[in-house]
Amino acid sequence: MTGTPLASGEPLVSVVVPNFNGERLIRDCLTSVLGQTYPRVECLVVDDGSTDGSVAIIEAEFPEVLLVRRGQNGGFARAANDGLRKAQGEIIALLNNDAAAGPTWVEQIVATFRRHPEAGSVATKMVLWDSPRIINSAGDLFRRNGVPDSRGVWETDAGQYDQEVEVFGASGGAGAYRRQMLDEIGYFDERFFMYCEDVDLAFRAQTKGFKCIYAPEAVVRHRLSATGGGPLASYQCGRNFIWILARDFPALAWRRYWPRVLMTQLGLAWQAVSHLREPAARARLRGQFAGLRTMPQFVAERRMWAQGRRVSDDYLVALLT
Repeated sequence: MTGTPLASGEPLVSVVVPNFNGERLIRDCLTSVLGQTYPRVECLVVDDGSTDGSVAIIEAEFPEVLLVRRGQNGGFARAANDGLRKAQGEIIALLNNDAAAGPTWVEQIVATFRRHPEAGSVATKMVLWDSPRIINSAGDLFRRNGVPDSRGVWETDAGQYDQEVEVFGASGGAGAYRRQMLDEIGYFDERFFMYCEDVDLAFRAQTKGFKCIYAPEAVVRHRLSATGGGPLASYQCGRNFIWILARDFPALAWRRYWPRVLMTQLGLAWQAVSHLREPAARARLRGQFAGLRTMPQFVAERRMWAQGRRVSDDYLVALLT
């Protein structure tokens, strides 16, 4: 599918930063957004019920930033959606509060969209904050065993991901979206709360024919799990992996790879049982049980989400790694 051409000149780009208790992170993040070489950048921070001093920092030191305050924490997906709805840009980028964008990040995103009118999203290169030669993500991928992952994660950056190529999806921590696509496919599913909401969005976008292009020159430094991780992440991933399989995993992929998917889920459960004394392991099991318990609801939604599909199962399966 070909998207609507970008406006002539410099289209407005909105950068949305979800924030929860990011007092020690938010300065670096917002300074990087406001220091972009691209001339038309709107910056929004959606504060998700922070109890630290991050809101005071934003109000005192970054008056040009639009601050959206939520009364209580509702998770990354809901905070991101609030920002997406209020953003005015033709392109909307998401940036984690524990990340800082390189000065040409937005400029490279816009250039990539211009070169690829078929793209609904752009994935950018994320590297580790303290070890910028180590890749955190070169775009999202989805494995045939039913597990999402990041291209190049933990690899030393030796130029192997310097090509502008199609990828499965963009990480919600540093990805950009064409407004036209979001208006058509919808925003993040807020039931995911945090983790995998970007994977679900990528499946929906690909199903509607919107491609994702990886932009290697658009670079972000990321403090790994500075605002996540631990038992909460384990629970969310345990549950959300199953939701993705129930609703988004293509029927052809199920027929071909169901033994691999089943063994992977059993392997994750066995690994958790083997480390049952650890809170994260127990959280993973609780998440898997929660996913299985609510799985019928997501299976029932498959037909609804498939309405108006513009690509074949063969195309979707070819995206899997």
